Amino acid sequence: MYLQENTPLILTLDNAGRPIDWINWQDAINLYVREQVSWTASETMLRFYGGTCHSSGLRSFIDLSTIIAVRGAKPKYNHDITPPLTNRALFERDRHTCLYCGNQFKLSLLTRDHVKPKAQGGKDVWKNVVTACKSCNVKKACYTPAQAHMHLLALPYAPNKAEAMILANRKILTDQMDFLRNHVPHERREYFN
Repeated sequence: MYLQENTPLILTLDNAGRPIDWINWQDAINLYVREQVSWTASETMLRFYGGTCHSSGLRSFIDLSTIIAVRGAKPKYNHDITPPLTNRALFERDRHTCLYCGNQFKLSLLTRDHVKPKAQGGKDVWKNVVTACKSCNVKKACYTPAQAHMHLLALPYAPNKAEAMILANRKILTDQMDFLRNHVPHERREYFN
């Protein structure tokens, strides 16, 4: 087999066409061999070569679609449930941009800021957190943006399942992105262009 390190992940769906998860090519081959792939949603194929047949001299191969529906698959969680909040996903959602000063920063200079501070009863949830640089976070302190006279450049939101999957994979193929983008609310689709 080849392409091991740079091979993109395979997007899996349930039979209704809802995104489930990313899997590696080895797991996808296993699903194909066990006839667990019920249909595919992509014309993009990845070819993997195996060994050579001693009697025929032909090399074996398998073609994998980059988007597959898995027979009997159930989503890991309900599509209406908000995905887990992590700093990595938050920073990806906000494109590594401080939502107070508008500058982009490397990960080590970013922090999670609570719009309504925890000290004032704010919760640690998607709709109350934004990406902030360390300087703006210190300046804002335990105040709301209005109290600190700092304005938010965008309102925080909770990503849906498709957005969370886009944020989780940095090597998404065009056909996979197009498929997932169709599951993102219209008002946020341009963000994923």
